[in-house]
Amino acid sequence: MIQQDTICAIEWLEDGLRLLDQRVLPRNEASILIRDVAGVADAIREMVVRGAPAIGITAAYGVVLAARSRYAESPEHWKELLEGDLQLLFAARPTAINLAWALDRMRSRARGVEGDPGQVLAAEACAIHEEDIRVNRHMGALGADELGSGVSILTHCNTGSLATGGYGTALGVIRSARQAGKLERVYADETRPWLQGARLTAWELERDGIPVTLLVDGAAASLMQQGQVQWVIVGADRIAGNGDVANKIGTYSLAVAARYHGVKFMVVAPTSTVDMSLDNGGRIPIECRPADEVLNLAGVPVAAEGADAWNPVFDITPAGLIDVIVTERGVVKQPDPARMADMMSSRSFGF
Repeated sequence: MIQQDTICAIEWLEDGLRLLDQRVLPRNEASILIRDVAGVADAIREMVVRGAPAIGITAAYGVVLAARSRYAESPEHWKELLEGDLQLLFAARPTAINLAWALDRMRSRARGVEGDPGQVLAAEACAIHEEDIRVNRHMGALGADELGSGVSILTHCNTGSLATGGYGTALGVIRSARQAGKLERVYADETRPWLQGARLTAWELERDGIPVTLLVDGAAASLMQQGQVQWVIVGADRIAGNGDVANKIGTYSLAVAARYHGVKFMVVAPTSTVDMSLDNGGRIPIECRPADEVLNLAGVPVAAEGADAWNPVFDITPAGLIDVIVTERGVVKQPDPARMADMMSSRSFGF
């Protein structure tokens, strides 16, 4: 069994994949056992699991379930049949590059398998999961080293154990800062329309005994104006080769406000989130979800009848607004194409 933190959002079992259903947190802590690849794709699409690293890990386990089924169906042609399942998983969430990265890694491993692929691919998926936890802990330490003492941090969306294999990206830095005695307080945007900050980030931090104050998304600039925070720390769903970052909608406005108020801005993400094939963030596909997610709250209408809604899931923060990008390969200050390329070419991970 993979060693995780107190929160176990993704668990591989012999008979399937168990996911903590993030749609019903914090009121209910319910898990779903999934035994086929279609169920995994649905779980990713319907936000049972979310967060770029967690989506990639979940998809890797989905490949294991698919390969088992395809091998039982046709031992001679399972690799060809598996390709359709890989495409099904890829289509579930288009922006998070970790999904494509994990599927490519599983596809490459499957090509070299002779005979029953179940154990080999399960080992590969578990390795992806374990590596993510190690990477997050390392990034947490690197990011915390960039902070001063007695800092208050504003974060957006959820970037902790629920969004990763364990420990977290931006929340990993926050956890490490807490352990190092540097953290004063965390402020968390509630993060409309899914309220990941209110439902998930606050829940994680409370379980860890870390002080957290929630605010509506629109209050962040005022908080900065009052000098209440020194850092904004967020995760990422995709980072372009020039350092532009796609992250949860609202990240861009935080970066603009932070620059105006002299607040430092940090992005924390593994290199599996970096897409060097894209030279700028304008080429990152931005997923739009149904208008009902904005027009309703927990199934209850909150908007005037007949109103429409624009519901992009992500926005693009230009590299020029980012002070630091932290990956497992190192810290990139004032990111630009050359610094990003230097970081990606590094082979010294330090852990």
